[in-house]
Amino acid sequence: MYMIRASILYQICSVKFLYIRKRIFDNLKLLTVNKAIISIIIVAGLLASCNNDIHEHANTEHGHLHGEETHTGIELEPLAYTLYTDKAELFVEFKPLIVGKTSKFAAHFTKLGEKFEAFTDGSVTVSLIGSKKQLTDNAEKLSSPGIFRLALKPESAGTYQLVFDIQTKELSDKITISGITVYPDTKSALENQQEQAIGEEIVYLKEQAWKIDFANREVKRGPFTEIIKTTGQILSAQGDETTITAKSKGIITFGNNKKLIGSAVKPGETIFIISGAGLTEGNLHTKYEEAKNNYEKSKIDFERAKGLVKNNIISQKCFQETQLRHKNAQTTFNTIEKNYTAGGHKITSPIQGYLKSVMIREGEYVEIGQSIASVSQNRKLVLKAEVPQKYFSKLNNISSANFITAYDSKIYSTDSLNGNLISYGKSADNNAYYIPVNIEIDNKAEIIPGSFIEVFLKTNVIKEALVIPYSALIEEQGNYFAYVQTSGEGYQKRELKIGANDGMNVQVLTGIEEGERVVIKGGYQIKLATMSGKMPAHGHEH
Repeated sequence: MYMIRASILYQICSVKFLYIRKRIFDNLKLLTVNKAIISIIIVAGLLASCNNDIHEHANTEHGHLHGEETHTGIELEPLAYTLYTDKAELFVEFKPLIVGKTSKFAAHFTKLGEKFEAFTDGSVTVSLIGSKKQLTDNAEKLSSPGIFRLALKPESAGTYQLVFDIQTKELSDKITISGITVYPDTKSALENQQEQAIGEEIVYLKEQAWKIDFANREVKRGPFTEIIKTTGQILSAQGDETTITAKSKGIITFGNNKKLIGSAVKPGETIFIISGAGLTEGNLHTKYEEAKNNYEKSKIDFERAKGLVKNNIISQKCFQETQLRHKNAQTTFNTIEKNYTAGGHKITSPIQGYLKSVMIREGEYVEIGQSIASVSQNRKLVLKAEVPQKYFSKLNNISSANFITAYDSKIYSTDSLNGNLISYGKSADNNAYYIPVNIEIDNKAEIIPGSFIEVFLKTNVIKEALVIPYSALIEEQGNYFAYVQTSGEGYQKRELKIGANDGMNVQVLTGIEEGERVVIKGGYQIKLATMSGKMPAHGHEH
């Protein structure tokens, strides 16, 4: 259609050219100027005029928004609003509302959450609500992901509300725009049209943001705790760990269960067996036989002595000595028999917990009293943080800490683990760069003792701080920046001066104001889009 109209325009221009050319040459017969030159000039002017006519006509057929041009040459610029609820973001563009004229709406709906996503289903109803009358339009489906197309044709001028009702499988929401003016005519709309400020705004379309991991957040003030970031280790608490020692000498084996480090153990459960077979000295089997024989002999002697003392054949003192020897022999035998098997001497766990460490290898010879393993109850732990000396003045203000383990990357809080500051170094010598800080915690989260951690010690509390997530920061040559959303698809790059941080959030001193929305995910993608030098073409149809 466009080509047909352009062809017609070209033919009209050609006829116009032939007529004007004849008139000019009739009046220029006395001139010495070459007619060919004059013809070239006139042709060039007329063709340029025709090209402009064609171009202007093409713009009227273009699907993008160029505003409504009037006889004054001033375009009627579209209106744009961006509003948020707890569930959704609405970015809507439409021409100013004029009585008797249809205004088309491009309503962009985004689901809020950890990631901003375009709506993929649902319907939207837009209502123009006034004091006397209500006008509505409904879009039963999306024209494209996230975008609903609507239109309204107002019948009377005045001040109205625009209400958007959205219904999806997941949610129901309502967004209201107050103070919408319906103008009686185009002239009134133009007279009240506000001049748009031209700034350093970066255009990043909703269609682009929906394709990446993108989110923004309103900047708010609130209490904030300064953090000392350092490293540390999780240790077993004192009294929570027991060392197991060898009660006899011999060759050690790991028993039938073959307990490994980290294995759970119960009180009295066999962990190792020490065999003295083949030993000439300290042979457990020999000791067992000797203790058994001594016990049996002492028992016979004791039973005989009871009859003799009853008949006054032996003295009471002699009877008591016999009784004592029997008790000692019984105790010795019971002790040896308790942990004795045909294979050797059983080594059991004294407490319930888990096997933290094993200090020997299977088949190794051990001596009496030698440490062979440790068992931890794993109920109480100690977070030991190593703090650089430069933070010494702040150690007295430490209240709690957050920490991240290397094996699961989870963030734990000592507050939720009944954390208690045990001690911290009051001084440091010249050879010690770090000062230890110890916090006792309950092991409610299956934290592994011995693991290395990243620690965020909480110190001074700032009552009113402007805080943004650390993920919003973009560092460039030692300076920090963030992208602030200034309109539905407009962003500004702001240089920030930052203060304290807790590893997850950072205090902003200058660069962002309370109530603005900062990009917390997707900032680098916006940066890359600006570095490419290509401004995105706005594909919305109005």
